[in-house]
Amino acid sequence: MVNVIVTLFVCGLLIVSAAQLKDGDVPQDYQRLMELRSLGVEFAEHFRNATLSDLDLFHPRVPSQEDLLCLADMAQFMQALTAGKLWALKMIDAWGSIPSGLLYGNAFHLGNFDECVKISKEVTSSHRISGKYCFLIVPISSTSQSAALGSSTLRIGSCFPASCSAAHMDTFIGQLMQKLFNSSSTSIRISETSCQTNESKPWNGMQIFTVVLLGLMGSIVALCTMYDYFLCQDQNRVPVTVKIFSARASSRVVFRIVDSKSNPNIISCLDGIRCISLIWVIFSHEYIFSVFSPNINNLFVISWAVQPFSSFILHGFFSVDSFFFIGGLLVAMVALRSMERSNGKLNVPLMYLHRFIRIVPILAVAILVYMNLITLITDGPLASGEYTGKEACEKGWFWTLLFVQNYASNNICLGHSWYLAVDMQLYILSPLLLIALYKWGKKAAAGIVVLIVLVSCCLFATMMVNNFSMLMKNGMAGDASKKLYSATHTHSAPWLIGFVFGYFLHLNRGKKFQLSRIAVWSGWLLSLAMIFTSIFALYPAAQWSAPPLSTLEDSSYYTLTRVAWPLALCWIVFACMQGHGGLANSFLSSPLWQPLSRLSYSVYIWHMFIQEVNLRNLQTNSYLSDYNVMLKFWSDFGITLLISYVLYIIIEAPLAGFDSLLVPRPKTVSQTAAPMEPKVDLNDAPVQQEQSNDNETRKQDFPKAMEAEVPPFASV
Repeated sequence: MVNVIVTLFVCGLLIVSAAQLKDGDVPQDYQRLMELRSLGVEFAEHFRNATLSDLDLFHPRVPSQEDLLCLADMAQFMQALTAGKLWALKMIDAWGSIPSGLLYGNAFHLGNFDECVKISKEVTSSHRISGKYCFLIVPISSTSQSAALGSSTLRIGSCFPASCSAAHMDTFIGQLMQKLFNSSSTSIRISETSCQTNESKPWNGMQIFTVVLLGLMGSIVALCTMYDYFLCQDQNRVPVTVKIFSARASSRVVFRIVDSKSNPNIISCLDGIRCISLIWVIFSHEYIFSVFSPNINNLFVISWAVQPFSSFILHGFFSVDSFFFIGGLLVAMVALRSMERSNGKLNVPLMYLHRFIRIVPILAVAILVYMNLITLITDGPLASGEYTGKEACEKGWFWTLLFVQNYASNNICLGHSWYLAVDMQLYILSPLLLIALYKWGKKAAAGIVVLIVLVSCCLFATMMVNNFSMLMKNGMAGDASKKLYSATHTHSAPWLIGFVFGYFLHLNRGKKFQLSRIAVWSGWLLSLAMIFTSIFALYPAAQWSAPPLSTLEDSSYYTLTRVAWPLALCWIVFACMQGHGGLANSFLSSPLWQPLSRLSYSVYIWHMFIQEVNLRNLQTNSYLSDYNVMLKFWSDFGITLLISYVLYIIIEAPLAGFDSLLVPRPKTVSQTAAPMEPKVDLNDAPVQQEQSNDNETRKQDFPKAMEAEVPPFASV
């Protein structure tokens, strides 16, 4: 699940078909499906009086041990059912049925998962009959019928003895269909991959390794925290190693509020832009998980897609452009300031090492956790499968760690990590631009502007040649959208605009521009116009009854908004820095954003883990609505914050501590108390540090060097 746009495009054609259905398009199989409403009862009635000869599974082949065990358990089940035994009745009671609201997109009836898997009847001293929960798959035969029902298949919970495989039960289901419809040609079947029992699966080697790794790191942090709390009364004399792992020291960094006035190098409004964009990203991902949940009203998406509110989700990719803009801005500002102090020298290997230490270990741990722990902490009808991207991770995890996954693979391991690839590729190229800016100044800046025009033309040509569209109703193929969306050149324009703007701020640092009231109002009106036009320009064309946009119109929209959005952010940042931000600056620069800003990387990395875990733990159908998605979002967001804080303490903070020790810290002139200049940070953010009277104190008080406010590596 790479992003909201890709996934919504995949189902675009189906939704369009459903939106155009009329009375005469009601599926022909609807009556047949209605006859199957009480599947559990039908199953019980059919097998209540069946004999062993009726359950012949192995004719004409020789029965296996599994066949005989299944037959024996089915015989016990039939006897208990006839006698009205509670455990047998529970096995029937746990079945689902053809769901109500079928014509409104309800394609799931989950039955009662817990009732099924908790069945355990001792029949002999050496044998128990346990419940086995599986999905019964009922296919919909035609595209128009699938659109009317909101899905190509129905999934219905079923329950039977655990000794019987899906192949065994397919035989029984075939017999039942023969009785109900006088035909055995039905394609109704049991999905073996969906089957679950109450028996715990043994852990594999990678699961054990992942748990041991997290446990070891957590234990080290716990021990260092206790040492810090109970044995270190003077915080200035705490050993460096203890501070690196101490949750007490790391928590001070997370929750410490820094007054932006104490350091002129801080652009405090970036905290608000970063956090709002992060919330936008997570909410968009929450929506896509909700759309593909077992909802009783999946066809609600048809009316939702033409509402103004849906534009915030369907065009949520602008939140990603915000992060690219911030990344480019901070790379230019911080690196140029460092080069100015060092007479044009730029330690490129150290820059790359710095970034590697801060990003790769956390990403590697995330791959381990996503692949190996989801199945251990989920339990429910939807928990049978592995992590949705596990196959991609098994085949291409190394592409993700090499930051080339956006080009090397169609199925990205940790789908939302595509941003790291794009951002890293731009970061690797940044020294060329930085050196050019330092040597040739405004001439190099003009060259970068030309480069922005060229990559924008490239994006425009790509959409024109391939007939790409950004409208969901056009049903663009997922692979094509993915190639367009995750390509580096597609997102280079916002990054380069931020980079040039960072150069402008570097040249004019400390300068106060005298702007008239008309100029300020014009700037804000133009900025807001570009923002709202980017989000809502396609709203009229998104209506189901609206004529389709031409490829030229679609390409022009996508290309121009790639430039308009970061330009609007340029004005917002400039106005806030120059004192013309008003309420916007008060909101974006609020110190309340600082803790979330410091946790933003962890929140981004782990939020989809929490969302998928919560989806897999669903036991009943849900109702899809904006309000319910918001409720789930705030619930998942709260859990994500807690988990992110814990994992920040045991993973990210220690790595940041070690990383800070690798960065050389020049001595200040005459050891004055002037604020330190920000160093080049791996995550393209200035490190906020307080005054320090000597170099050794700065080295020991390393948490101040960990205050890099990391732009989340976001995906929509």
